[in-house]
Amino acid sequence: MRKVVTGDLVAQLYNGDPFARPVFRAPVYRTPTGIIILVQLARLLGRLIRLIIRHPLASAVVALLVFLWLTIGWIGIVAIIALAGLVLAIWRHFWPSSYARWVTGLLRNRWRGWCYRRRWSGVMTIAGLDEWHQGQAFLPVLGKVTATRYVDRVPVRMVSGQKPGDYADRADNLAHGFGALLCRVRQSRPGAVVLEFVRRDALAAIIPALPIPGRVDLRALPVGRREDGLPWLVRLHGTHVLIAGATGAGKASLLWGLVRAMLPLIHAGLVRVLAADPKLMELAYGRAIFDTYGTYAADPASIADMLDQAVADMQARAAGFAGQQRDHTPTRAHPFTVIVVDEVAFLTAYQPDRGLRDRTMRALATLTTQGRAVGYSVVAALQDPRKDVLAIRNLFPDRIAMRLDEPEQVDMVLGDGTRDRGAACELISTDPATGAGVAFVRLEADPDPVRVRAGWVTDADIRAMTVTCLTDTEPLAIEAVAA
Repeated sequence: MRKVVTGDLVAQLYNGDPFARPVFRAPVYRTPTGIIILVQLARLLGRLIRLIIRHPLASAVVALLVFLWLTIGWIGIVAIIALAGLVLAIWRHFWPSSYARWVTGLLRNRWRGWCYRRRWSGVMTIAGLDEWHQGQAFLPVLGKVTATRYVDRVPVRMVSGQKPGDYADRADNLAHGFGALLCRVRQSRPGAVVLEFVRRDALAAIIPALPIPGRVDLRALPVGRREDGLPWLVRLHGTHVLIAGATGAGKASLLWGLVRAMLPLIHAGLVRVLAADPKLMELAYGRAIFDTYGTYAADPASIADMLDQAVADMQARAAGFAGQQRDHTPTRAHPFTVIVVDEVAFLTAYQPDRGLRDRTMRALATLTTQGRAVGYSVVAALQDPRKDVLAIRNLFPDRIAMRLDEPEQVDMVLGDGTRDRGAACELISTDPATGAGVAFVRLEADPDPVRVRAGWVTDADIRAMTVTCLTDTEPLAIEAVAA
């Protein structure tokens, strides 16, 4: 019996050569032209309906323009477009912030989103972030892109079984694939990450000292600029700040930036600054401010006495607040007190007098453990972040790492794993024009480091601040926000 072979129907092509090998092809059935036209029209109609549903505003604008063209002609359309351009120009001139939010920002987000969607499949595949399962390819899912002038934030839902480390290992591939300077991987929620693509360096040039604010918020003091172009805001109320950086990294500008941001409250008597300046250089230039509205100390014995007095005042305030309030609001009777220590390593490790070292360490430990709730904040700057230099560095919730000498020091200051998440402090340029004031910040509430740059407070700025505080008899007009 002849074996039955199942398969597609094929037909042998005619060939006049009797010795040629037979060639088989599937038969071709000609579809009537009318049916093809109907199918294509149905597809076009479906795509048009889907386009209108997905983009209702743009569709409405196009429909309005067509209607105006048919009713009033092209002159009316030109007049309307010119009027719309004039309205946008006036909006941009008088209300730039809202214009940037509702016009420039939305257009930039859509444009950048389209750019990423266009190249998403190819970059993910070549970078090795696609996965195969049961003969099917799975790609990470691209979310809604938000962009500034400098940084694009791209949310990504990972393929099942992937981890954020897979993307961190391929950060260079992604940066070059999408034409960015660098790429950082941020964790957002389980199964998802946020890719930060830095397209332009907002911190390449020196940032002048920021203007003295009229509305002072001790939880958000403006001192510089972030990598995404937004203001860099430092919180002092309810926390302590540790600043680490090599010589010439810009620590002094950051300290003076904090004082400058608080100047209206200092002048109003709502903030008191205790300045410890063992180097007799950085804070001494504006000593008149501290002598008038706080305390200035330079030699180790005076610094230890000042810190001991601060501990006694803090404990007396805590005893008075006990059972009455749990948070501090600055008043002239109980001002917010900031203890600024320019070079804490000299006081806690390098000072030859062991008794003064122990007194200073005990005072700083007491202030950092008990001072947050009663309105005391310690801002300490140092060059050497080793544990034997400052044993209480873990008592500083917020930390700022400027240029450091060794890669290992990054994790010492910001915590384990922060250098792997992009905080390469040892790579910050030693050129003051490009590297002074540049830092990475790790906050208590956010483990991911953020690149920032502090404004450069010049000697002239400090002299102007001193003159303002000492010559104005009336406190500066301010709106204080402390809690």
